[in-house]
Amino acid sequence: MQRDLLRQRRTRVLADVDEAAARAGRTGDDVTLVAVTKGHPFEVVEAALEIGLREFGENRVESLVARAGRVADAGCRWHMVGRLQRRQAPELHGVAELVHSVDSLRLAERLARTAPEGSDTPLRILVQVNTSGEEAKTGLAPEEASDTVARILELGELRVDGLMTMAPYTDDERVLRQTFAGLRELAGELRRQLPEYRGKELSMGMSNDYRVAVEEGSTMIRLGTVLFGEREA
Repeated sequence: MQRDLLRQRRTRVLADVDEAAARAGRTGDDVTLVAVTKGHPFEVVEAALEIGLREFGENRVESLVARAGRVADAGCRWHMVGRLQRRQAPELHGVAELVHSVDSLRLAERLARTAPEGSDTPLRILVQVNTSGEEAKTGLAPEEASDTVARILELGELRVDGLMTMAPYTDDERVLRQTFAGLRELAGELRRQLPEYRGKELSMGMSNDYRVAVEEGSTMIRLGTVLFGEREA
């Protein structure tokens, strides 16, 4: 991938983030850009590293593990952003900086049970909540979140850093805002209901909707196409 083109796209994205954050009374420094390299050749990771990107996301465990291993000395932080099967949970320990897609208590329990013995560093996770109501989306129902998060917090091997959601693929800004605002409001409710909950991250916003997500409080945006172009068929 052409480094100059990627650099231009990153600059444009960061400018968008700055403007969106300012509209919400924040700064772009409040938002982490996770470059999602899924479906792209490894060369895009190399190009991204050359222009200074260090936060990377993958939606398949095997891809995350393989790519993280190839750049183990580059100071990267790898995010698991796709749906995670319980049988794959052990592979993420020691590799993933943050797992965005913990969508059930059973998955959280599996991640906790498979933590390496003697580790004093809990695995960082986000709890995925389906605030859009779409049946095709995974994640906890908002009304389940408080009880489930409370039980996950009892698992000492995990650290709940916040919440994640995915909006419908639509240009309807009203729908997008409802989805993202729903997660932000839920986070506030959890902090009021659960004194032990200290999650600050809101992972929401992708290439088609990240500006709205930032306006609604996102602290992490997961961007692929807007940085790297369309994936190869």
